[in-house]
Amino acid sequence: MKRQISILLVLLAACAASGQSVTYHYATHDGHPLYMDCYQPDSPRADHAAVLYVFGGGFIEGARDSRGSRRVCEALATRGFQVYAIDYRLGLKGTQFDTVHLLKSYRLFAHAIDIAVEDCSSALAFLCVHAEELGVDTSRIVLMGSSAGAITVLQTDYARANALPVARDLPQGFRPAVVAPYAGAIYTHNRQMRYATPPAPTIFFHGTTDKIVHYRRFRSSLHTSLFGADRVVRCFKKNDYPHAILRFEERGHDVAAYMPYTLDEFCAFVDLTLSGRRIFYDATCRDAALKPTKWSKMNIFDLYLGGGKADKKEKKQH
Repeated sequence: MKRQISILLVLLAACAASGQSVTYHYATHDGHPLYMDCYQPDSPRADHAAVLYVFGGGFIEGARDSRGSRRVCEALATRGFQVYAIDYRLGLKGTQFDTVHLLKSYRLFAHAIDIAVEDCSSALAFLCVHAEELGVDTSRIVLMGSSAGAITVLQTDYARANALPVARDLPQGFRPAVVAPYAGAIYTHNRQMRYATPPAPTIFFHGTTDKIVHYRRFRSSLHTSLFGADRVVRCFKKNDYPHAILRFEERGHDVAAYMPYTLDEFCAFVDLTLSGRRIFYDATCRDAALKPTKWSKMNIFDLYLGGGKADKKEKKQH
């Protein structure tokens, strides 16, 4: 593996000059080879911070190299971040949902989150094992995700903080420098959400009318819940965990695709956190330039039971 990485680093240098990404095979799970694309910045940050990016798509679709994913990664690279966009297993791909079998659907949804967390953890382990060859500072890895990817990065840090089996691949003592979920949530198998050890500093971006990844809480069954940004932030405030939240009024799941428009806010939080500051702020946002889309009106049943009503162009952004 060392030789393979060394050879790929030569390719990395050549491709960086032409603005292309380099692909690594980071794991194989259940017979599925999993890859990550590395985007090298032209002008790296002095602190060598890296971002691991997880795409969205409802655990049904999406790709690390889609147009939307590339747009996010290229925007981050222009700010000096070394960026890694990863594959993960899509646990709901090909699933037929119906109202009669909702309980089964909830179990499938929980499984989809679990295997996405396993894959995210393996990708982080790969970066840590090969940190020297890749030039990664493992104390400065930022986790970012959109929609299903946002659930994945939040859940990965939640699993790490609570020593859950799905995060077993994470190196001992590893903690992300920052977590940045765009329309994310935490799934629990009981009615409670708690951190046994502190989470990473987290900056949340969420629409206050989001009904796909609910802004507050979605009780998927008698014993399981999906806690959206509003409820997770309550936990952070109660326990004095560093965080920031941008609450976009009158916006739904559109916010999952807001990363390119909120680079300044994201970078400010990362910069202050990596400088050693403990940040706490809560902002309500309105931006007339960001127009609502069909994602504003959709709910979780439209997405899974109706096959989705957004047009293909908007789907690619998620």
